Amino acid sequence: METTDEDLAIAREAMSKVPFLAGIDPASCTIERLYGLTNKVYRVDTPDGTYCVRVPGDGTEGFIDRSVEQVNARAAAAAGVSPEVLHFGDDAVMVTPFLGDTTTMSQELLQTLPGAPARAGEAFRKLHTSGQTFEFRFELFAMIDDYLAHLDKLGVTTFPDGYHDTVAEAQAVREALAAHTVPLVACHCDPMVENMLDDGKRMWIIDWEYSGMNDPLWDLGDFSVEAGFGPDHDHEMMEAYFGRAPRPSEQGRMVLYKAMCDLLWTLWGLIAHANGNPADDFWAYSVNRFERCKSLMNDPAFKDHTAAVRAG
Repeated sequence: METTDEDLAIAREAMSKVPFLAGIDPASCTIERLYGLTNKVYRVDTPDGTYCVRVPGDGTEGFIDRSVEQVNARAAAAAGVSPEVLHFGDDAVMVTPFLGDTTTMSQELLQTLPGAPARAGEAFRKLHTSGQTFEFRFELFAMIDDYLAHLDKLGVTTFPDGYHDTVAEAQAVREALAAHTVPLVACHCDPMVENMLDDGKRMWIIDWEYSGMNDPLWDLGDFSVEAGFGPDHDHEMMEAYFGRAPRPSEQGRMVLYKAMCDLLWTLWGLIAHANGNPADDFWAYSVNRFERCKSLMNDPAFKDHTAAVRAG
């Protein structure tokens, strides 16, 4: 991303509030704006080292609990899947070491780099089996209700056509998932491709804003959607995760979450749109998310996956 004069001012102000960065002459530093949908993220090269500085985005305090994020980011670092948290201020400015020799993932890279789906599966397995306990319970349907309430407070009345009807139709999915609950584990819950950093041997996971205790198959389903995976990619990721071929109920659970993550993140996009976030066309983002959700739910195979999950 282009680094503007405004970016430089924001990054320098953030640095001034971080004890181990405050004494460094900004003129001796190189600052580069990195990708971020809701936050402002910077690579800062200093004489003492290279850091990633995250400044929270405007309006995010309405739907992100930063105290939870701090606890979970530190736990993820302890799990060995995320960089150490060097600073997390009351203003939610966060500083971590900059991970050199890694590549920020994209759909294209995840689909074409040899072994990338498997490395992603292994990273999620490492997180999910770490024994770490996250703050917050990521509960899909409660979050849909919370996001709808937040949109109501923002005065939003326009939704993608048919959204509320599809929420009602998702009751069958809710019942199938509830028929056989699984142990909750520490989950990322928002595995956008840009949150995965690959060094060719392993993947790191960053950005813990939406993390919490959750069904582990949510991470795999959501990541499959974000990565634009097809059946072969899903198979590689799932086999690496389980160390075997997934059972029909496991495969089905992952597919159900592929639809449900789009149902949820449609609302996130509407919130970003209402907040005037300039990072993207979030109305189009929401519409695209919702159309993909409907397409998957209308696929005849979706009922088979729902039945497999219900049967356990």
